Amino acid sequence: MKTQQMKAILTNGYGTPEVLKLDRVPVPHPKETELLVKVRATSVTAAQMAIRSGKPYLVRLFMGLTKPKNPIGGTDFAGEVIRVGPSVTKYEVGDAIYGATDVAGGTHAEYLTLSENDVVLKKPDNVTFEEAAAIIEGSSTAYAFLRGIADLQSGQRVLIIGASGSIGTAAVQLAKHMGAEVTGVCSTKNVEMVKSLGADHVIDYTKDDFTQTDVRYHVIFDTVGKSSFEASKRILTARGLYLSPVFGLSQLITMVATSRSKGKRAIVSATGLRKNEEKMEDFLTLRDLLAQGKLRVPIDRTYQLPQAAAAHQYVETGHKRGNVVLVMDEESFAAR
Repeated sequence: MKTQQMKAILTNGYGTPEVLKLDRVPVPHPKETELLVKVRATSVTAAQMAIRSGKPYLVRLFMGLTKPKNPIGGTDFAGEVIRVGPSVTKYEVGDAIYGATDVAGGTHAEYLTLSENDVVLKKPDNVTFEEAAAIIEGSSTAYAFLRGIADLQSGQRVLIIGASGSIGTAAVQLAKHMGAEVTGVCSTKNVEMVKSLGADHVIDYTKDDFTQTDVRYHVIFDTVGKSSFEASKRILTARGLYLSPVFGLSQLITMVATSRSKGKRAIVSATGLRKNEEKMEDFLTLRDLLAQGKLRVPIDRTYQLPQAAAAHQYVETGHKRGNVVLVMDEESFAAR
């Protein structure tokens, strides 16, 4: 019997986007409690740039020392359940779902298997497959930092650096939903978009230096790692927090140095490495906001699966507006 094949983007070593190769590999088979998913859409994010390049080198401790453990990259997906293992009880064939595989990867392919107990849930009817795949990393990262780490409160002031990216656009909306006074930092072309997402104030970094403002912020959330605690601490309140999802040696040193402080502190965190139970709790809250239309998903560009390298190249420019998505075929553009 001939093994069924699928298209997938393989990463057989760390490097530039050119290491990404379209190939055919066997379609995986679901185990006892697993789902076989026909992937409709998958995101391309800044975090995946680090996974593909292996930089910063700390990434390799989780992904593989010399090459990725799973050659099929991608961490977020949306699609349809087409087969279930004999012990699956939570999902049925035909369910539209979305979720995250994080360090396990595997979403940049036509099919994917994962446990029904992984970070996966049913897609709201009013959200497209592209939107569902795109919202995962941005919203879950933003929510984990703003609610889980900062415990952002109504009336507090938050500054979001990189407010026009995938994490930033979600952070602006979520911080506003939490009742904060939100200031976004972005370039000129993105000012109006960030305002439309609910930001109370927007600083155009091409014209003004946000570190020189007279305003003091309870939370500074640098979603893109373009600033530093040292440069930003002047505009923090006495016990303000500087947060970032971007790992590097200097960030880790600063976090350790300020960890015992009763005043201003810097915190970096890989929220995707949390336990599934923690992530699912956040995902359920975020799904409710999506279903209620309270969380928008700006999509900048959509690429076909074979264009994965081009998608990575675009994300690496650092100028995307919102999210970048890969789709498997032309059907996915219209699928809801």
